[in-house]
Amino acid sequence: MDKTTIETICLNLTGTIQDYKKEWEATRFLVGNKMYAMIGGDSEGKPILTLKCDPNRSEELRANHDRIIPGYYMNKKHWNSIYFDSSISSELVEKLIIHSYSLVLQSLPKKIQKEISQS
Repeated sequence: MDKTTIETICLNLTGTIQDYKKEWEATRFLVGNKMYAMIGGDSEGKPILTLKCDPNRSEELRANHDRIIPGYYMNKKHWNSIYFDSSISSELVEKLIIHSYSLVLQSLPKKIQKEISQS
């Protein structure tokens, strides 16, 4: 999956805003002012997509896909990073983006969730 496709998927999720964090050299996608996805690079500059993930599912994904690693510069329990050059299907990447978005959205106060759903 390429950066443009990832951006399109993220920006089609209700309430998503996109920004660029210069210090991290990363494009972030946020809902309710909380990040759920980030496009950046690893220590060698290889492009990665970092997503929030349920801890149990994180372990399973890492065990089954060698190009899914613990979240780069993130909490390794709750975040995974996926290399762009991987053979992971676009369908799985899209599902993981939606899963990440849902986890962050559900963690927001009910009032903010309601505001987002009505936007």
